[in-house]
Amino acid sequence: MQENGRDEWRRHMALRVGVIGGGQLARMMIAPAVELGLEIRVLAEAEGMSAQLAASAVGDYRDLETVRAFVADVDVVTFDHEHVPQDILRALVDEGVSVHPGPDALQFAQDKLVMRARLAELGVPQPEWAAVHSTGELQAFLDAHDGRAVVKTPRGGYDGKGVRVVRAVAEVQDWFDALPDGDALLVEELVPFVRELAQQVARRPSGQMVAYPVVETVQRDGVCAEVIAPAPRAAERLVEVAEEIGTSIAEGLGVTGMLAVELFETDDERILVNELAMRPHNSGHWSQDGAVTGQFEQHLRAVADLPLGSAAPRAPWSVMVNILGGPAEGTLGERFDAAMEAHPDAKIHTYGKDPRPGRKVGHVNVAGDELDDVVYVARAAAAHFD
Repeated sequence: MQENGRDEWRRHMALRVGVIGGGQLARMMIAPAVELGLEIRVLAEAEGMSAQLAASAVGDYRDLETVRAFVADVDVVTFDHEHVPQDILRALVDEGVSVHPGPDALQFAQDKLVMRARLAELGVPQPEWAAVHSTGELQAFLDAHDGRAVVKTPRGGYDGKGVRVVRAVAEVQDWFDALPDGDALLVEELVPFVRELAQQVARRPSGQMVAYPVVETVQRDGVCAEVIAPAPRAAERLVEVAEEIGTSIAEGLGVTGMLAVELFETDDERILVNELAMRPHNSGHWSQDGAVTGQFEQHLRAVADLPLGSAAPRAPWSVMVNILGGPAEGTLGERFDAAMEAHPDAKIHTYGKDPRPGRKVGHVNVAGDELDDVVYVARAAAAHFD
C-alpha cells in the first residue's frame, strides 16, 4: 500500500462518531461501527440504557454544556432521536462541530407544521392540512372534511403519541388549553388509505444518495408491528413514485444520514407523505439481515461521508416483526433458546430493555424466497417472547 493510502486508512480508522441518545437505535449502530473501523461513543440519557456498551457519557442532551463536553472528543455527531433542541444544534455548528443531520434539516423532523409547510413548497404530495390556533379553526376544518380529521401535536409525538382522530373539537380541548400563546396544532384530512408504506434513502454530505426498496408497514395501536420488504403488490409506478418522493425530500431538505419517509397509499392510488424520520427507523430494521448494507451501517457511512453501500435485498422477501411488551412472566433471555431452536432461520435482536406493555423490546428478521413462509416464521419466532 502506498504511503498516502496508509495515511488515508489511518484517518478513517481514527474517526470518532458521537451518537446523542442511548436507545436501541444507538445500540444497533455499535456492531457496524466496529466492522467499519469507526470508534463510536454515546451520550446516554441515563445509566443502563440500550446502548450502554458504547455509552462514554451520561447526561441531559438538552443542556448545552453537557453536549459540548461530549462532542469535544468526537469528529462527527449524529443522533438516536430527533429531540436535541435547535439552539444547542446551532451552537455546535457555529463552533465548527460536524453535525449530521444538521439543524437546518432536523427542524423538519422536529416540528410537523414546519415539515408540512416545507413539503408544500417542494411540491411533495401530502394530505390536506392546516395550522389551527383555536377550536373555531378546527371546527371549520372538520366542516370542510366530512366531520372527521386527524389532529397532531406538532412536536414530540411518536408511535401514536400526540395523534388523535377526532369528530368534535372537544376531543382535543385539553391540547388547546395547554397551547402557548401563538402556537397551533396540526390538523390533517383523515386519509382513506389502503396501506402504509415507507421509503428509506441514505444521503451523504457530498450528495451521493442510495434508495432502499419501498416497504409495507403494519401498524397496531399506532405502533409499527410488522414490515414486509419489498412492499407486496407494488406496481412499478408506485416504486418509482415512492423513490422519487424520498430522494426529492432528502435533497430538498438537505438530509445527511438515513431518512425514512412514512407514506399512505390511498384507495384512489395516490401516494401521500405522512411523517419523516432523520435517523435509522423501525421500517428499516429488516435491512440488518435482508439487505447488502443494513440501515445502521449505511447511516454511519453517510454521516462520516464514506461511500454508501448497496441497498439491494439479499433475498426476494424479508419480514420484520417487532417484539412488543415482552413476556408476561419470566425474562426475554429465558425465551431465547426456545425461539432459536424452533426457528434457526430467524435473526433475533433485543434491545436490553425491561419488558413493559406496548414497549418495543426487540425484533425478529427472516428472509427467504416465499413470502407466506417468511411471514409465518417471523411471527412464530416473535411469538416465543409473548
